[in-house]
Amino acid sequence: MLHLGLALTAFLILHLIPVIPGLRENLVRRIGRTGYLVAHSVISTAALVWVIAATLAAPTIVLWPVAGWQAWVTVILTPLALFLVVAGLLCPNPLSLSLRPGTADAQSGVVRITRHPVFWGALIWALSHIPPNGDLRSVLLFGSMAALAAAGFRLGDRRARRELGERWIELAAATSIIPFRAIAQGRTRVRIDAPIVAAALLTALLTAWLLLAGGHVALFGVDPLMATSY
Repeated sequence: MLHLGLALTAFLILHLIPVIPGLRENLVRRIGRTGYLVAHSVISTAALVWVIAATLAAPTIVLWPVAGWQAWVTVILTPLALFLVVAGLLCPNPLSLSLRPGTADAQSGVVRITRHPVFWGALIWALSHIPPNGDLRSVLLFGSMAALAAAGFRLGDRRARRELGERWIELAAATSIIPFRAIAQGRTRVRIDAPIVAAALLTALLTAWLLLAGGHVALFGVDPLMATSY
């Protein structure tokens, strides 16, 4: 478990870099935004591989028995999580994590639903994988991922406030952390745009590959649909 603890600690620290005041900006000035994103992505991927390897090597300590309904939680919620992550990365979003941060507004389709779609997707993905993996190492893994994603809400807001200044108040007024809250309050309206459509199509393809074409088995050695029959 010590190896897993070290891997998780390194992974969490690495993902706190973007919200440490001045550190991200200094790195972007030195190597450029593209260079920073590429370097951070490569290092994050390597850290994730380390975490997964450490998890698989850790001893299995069962916390609760396996049941078919637990796998259904993952099967049902993961496509939603994938959609939020993909849509969040594709939509221009100056308020949170995105491949297209933009500076003009926060009126992209998924951003009207929540200003932190990527963090919500990561949180749903992590939490949905806890029920069918009732052993200590899995709970530590997915619990840490969930905690990191949940921290992103406030940490992301803090960074956006710092970078956008007074502009943040205007942009944040048209969206919310809680999904659909700004829409329910009449501060914005649902908008179906090209990034949302593209995210829906990519999510459908990814889900089909993971569940029907053996993608999840190839990556993780587990068939989620088979697990639902336990």
